[in-house]
Amino acid sequence: MTTPPPQELIDFAGALADAARPVIRRHFRTPVAVDIKPDASPVTIADRDAETAMRALIEARYPEHGIIGEEHGAMRADAEWCWVLDPIDGTKAFIAGKPIFSTLIALVEGGEPVLGIIDQPVLGERWLGSAGQPTLFNGKPVHTRPCTELSQAILNATTPDMFTGQDATAFQALGARAAMTQYGGDGYAYGLLASGFIDLVAEADLKPYDFAALLPVITGAGGAVSDWQGQPMRL
Repeated sequence: MTTPPPQELIDFAGALADAARPVIRRHFRTPVAVDIKPDASPVTIADRDAETAMRALIEARYPEHGIIGEEHGAMRADAEWCWVLDPIDGTKAFIAGKPIFSTLIALVEGGEPVLGIIDQPVLGERWLGSAGQPTLFNGKPVHTRPCTELSQAILNATTPDMFTGQDATAFQALGARAAMTQYGGDGYAYGLLASGFIDLVAEADLKPYDFAALLPVITGAGGAVSDWQGQPMRL
């Protein structure tokens, strides 16, 4: 069993989420300008400012730690302790006024995610996963739903458009065997998985800031995570 990170780092991760919340709430359901990044994904001032707020806290408190952020890039990414930040995972939902996006915060030790937060700032919902500890939802333990048959499973994916080629064929086969398939939610869907409302999430083309925070949350709730070859996922 992996050793949990020190409590001060767990508390600090919560402080990072607390810092991002008011920034994001300030811009939610307002006519924010939307820029399109080189990878064709959208970004807003809320994404950029929320990450800036979190990075400033890390730099002030733990200047030796690394940071990998979706909006402002990487620095000291090879440090023993590295924070991986996605200020708004689900920017399209944010732009559309849907409160199913989330702030993802991970702490990686030696390449392995050992702490993860999925925070929904508008609804005030937070999942916290820490290596070797039960996952907490707003301070109370949660667990994945007992589901031993794929035919009984609720399958989720952010969008079917993410699957192409052999991935699309595999996902279609998976969906054909599941009880039902739902779409949307990005990282928020993994919180619902940890709480036992969704049984299975399949995604493609995720970056470290998309998945690092999810791993401790899911495993701490009794779930399992692998890549498409069935191998463990690291940074």
